[in-house]
Amino acid sequence: MIKTFPGGVQPACLKNETIDKLIKNAPVPREVIIPLLQHTGAPCEPMVSAGSRVRTGQVIARSDKFISSPIHASISGTVKKIDRYPHPVIGSFNAVFIEGDGADTKETSIKKTDNVNLLSEDEIRDIVRECGIVGLGGAAFPTHVKLALPEGKAIDSFILNGSECEPYLTCDHRLMLENPAGIIEGMAMMLRLTGASRAYIAIESNKIGAAFALEKILRDKRYNTLNAKIVILKTKYPQGAERSLIKSILNREVPPRGLPLDVGCVVSNVGTAFAVYEAVFNGKPLYERVVTVTGSCVAEPSNLRVRIGTPVKDLVDALGGLKKDVYKIIFGGPMMGLAQLSLDTPVIKGTSGILFLSKEDVAEYAETNCIRCGRCVDVCPLNMVPADIMRFVKKEQYERAIEYNVEDCIECGCCSYECPSKIPLFQWIKLGKTEVLNLRSAK
Repeated sequence: MIKTFPGGVQPACLKNETIDKLIKNAPVPREVIIPLLQHTGAPCEPMVSAGSRVRTGQVIARSDKFISSPIHASISGTVKKIDRYPHPVIGSFNAVFIEGDGADTKETSIKKTDNVNLLSEDEIRDIVRECGIVGLGGAAFPTHVKLALPEGKAIDSFILNGSECEPYLTCDHRLMLENPAGIIEGMAMMLRLTGASRAYIAIESNKIGAAFALEKILRDKRYNTLNAKIVILKTKYPQGAERSLIKSILNREVPPRGLPLDVGCVVSNVGTAFAVYEAVFNGKPLYERVVTVTGSCVAEPSNLRVRIGTPVKDLVDALGGLKKDVYKIIFGGPMMGLAQLSLDTPVIKGTSGILFLSKEDVAEYAETNCIRCGRCVDVCPLNMVPADIMRFVKKEQYERAIEYNVEDCIECGCCSYECPSKIPLFQWIKLGKTEVLNLRSAK
């Protein structure tokens, strides 16, 4: 029986434009703009200044805080300046501007590993940290932190997330088809660091080819001791959310304001596992990632391996330009992604997709009064009451919103998608989360 979770919605997949497109390298940009905050946690401080010469993969910024991740140059060249610039998530932030020299000279301070079995757990974790690996499924949580279990926490299950439930996006799917061995090697190292006794590879039912590709690698005798199995899940949104995966596969529920660690589980994206593999085996920092660039306005929708800091306009040019007027640019998928104001916005570590949508693609509705139908409750994967939380936020009754677990919202947008009155429930709840965070910070 195909597993799933309560709630959720089933939007059109809209993946056909890129599902069969092999990953190809985007041209190395002439200039990159690399924001100093690309991860959950503390922002980085620059280690370079205007005029500094840098190599591809060289550390250009870091923080001494535990929850943070170093940032690396994605091209070789000269630092032009460090200045505030548009950021795809937080509006704007300081960024390092690097003008390329066309040579793409690589940094070699992190060496390749001939035999990973000779490395200790601490050595592997240090490599993951120094290479700036973060979660590539969207949250960009520093991976070395996730793999350093707090004292008193025991993990029995590791879930490798290959669901990719957002419409349009196919970068993870292509990575599983084209690099299954690297993904399994990365997962094996993450299992070793967490001490999990078993692993589940979660793949939606519309990606059976990816399941076969990974299953073929798992049959190799080198992986007999992994105790890993592939779990086929129902194609449904938000199947790829951590809490949804844990409920679907393990039938465990993460407690309010809790973490997967609280139920003996660690979840990581397939792209992250591949980045761990490249870091440990090849000494490669996270200075590029696979991005799905698609939408009805793009001349050639594609899956591209893109250098971090590449302006969106460079990708548009590389794909033959735009064939119709763009009404909305979204970083990520249409459900959880963020609309952008400019083609100058740079790709960051958490950028899984870039959508170029026409006016015909974007539905616009007039909001009407809530009819108390309860559909938002039916589809909420956490069984929350979005309409009531929205009312509390509108009235600035944030303590009541806290009582209704506003902080637990995973911002999937199912409530807004399903609402017959077209109320932007998700946006109100997100505002409430921000206000609650501000209140807690002020105390």
